[in-house]
Formats: sequence, structure tokens, C-alpha cells
Amino acid sequence: MGKLIYHSSASLDGYIADRDGNFDFSAPDEEVHGFVNDLQRDVGTYLFGRNMYGVMSVWETWDTTDEPAVVQDFARIWHGTDKVVYSTTLPAASTARTRIERTFDPAAVRELKAGTGQSIGIGGPTLATAALQAGLVDECSLFVTPFVVGGGKKYLPDGLNLRLELLEEHTFGSGTVYLRYRVLP
Repeated sequence: MGKLIYHSSASLDGYIADRDGNFDFSAPDEEVHGFVNDLQRDVGTYLFGRNMYGVMSVWETWDTTDEPAVVQDFARIWHGTDKVVYSTTLPAASTARTRIERTFDPAAVRELKAGTGQSIGIGGPTLATAALQAGLVDECSLFVTPFVVGGGKKYLPDGLNLRLELLEEHTFGSGTVYLRYRVLP
């Protein structure tokens, strides 16, 4: 059975984007990017909301030939995964190996998890919140960056109650800290 893992980066005060929607504070350096790539190698499918899909779809057409090896590596990982995008407004997918679902169906995600031996990554706090509330998320994987942005889009919403068990932590030279938690019942 596959694990559903909520992957994200956030500021020290818990925001994935600031009040203006900027998330450049979480751009990984090569050390962090290489670590992220290693985490993503086992992902067979990504689940995205429309906004996160819009951000990530750049990997489909970006010519990374002249980019650092870690960027080229992630582009290969992206191209090798299936994507499911939940959107009521997106008319069609702009990337390969992608299907659009109009509604988030917890039963379909349970079936997806049961039918794979690979991890399933979920990106975007709105979609992840729905999956967390449905009891579908197995792990939260968070890169805490050394910035305080003072407001914006939160990694986790107010009012969500979770019990977590720390499975792994890693500190990078940049001051970014990786935390991986199991979501407990």
C-alpha cells in the first residue's frame, strides 16, 4: 500500500506563501534541492489543487539543459510521475500523465493508495487539509525555512487537530530544517 505524504516548505511562522502570494523565501539551494529529489524518487503520483498544479507545471516545458544537475534531476522525476489535479474550473491538463478530477473523493484516494506500492505526494494546503480531515495523510514532510513572513497562506489551517510522531529531522547549511512526521490515529 502506498503512503500519502504532504510535502511542503514553510516559513518559521508556518506560511507557504507570504501575503502577496510570494514563496521565493522557500527556494531551495542545491543541498536542499538534492535532498528533496531523493525524497521524491519513490513518488508515483502527485495530487494537486489547481493553484499548486499551476506552479509545478513549469517543470513540463522548462528546458533545464543549462541548469544545475539537481534541477535537471527533478525535471526527470516530474516527467516520470502521474498527476491528478482537482479543479472545477481547469478545462484540460497542460502536462503529460495528468488527469483532471472535478471533486476530491476520499474513497478514490483510498483506492489509489491501496493499489500502489509507491508513495503518493500531495501538494497545496487546501487539498492537503481535505485529505488530512479525511484521515488519508500518512506523513507530513516539511522544510522549515529561516524566514518569518508575518502572514499569508498557512501550511496547516487553524482548527485542525493532529497527533504526530517525529520520524526524521535534518538541518542544512542554509538553516533550513527538514521534519518528517507520521500522522497518528
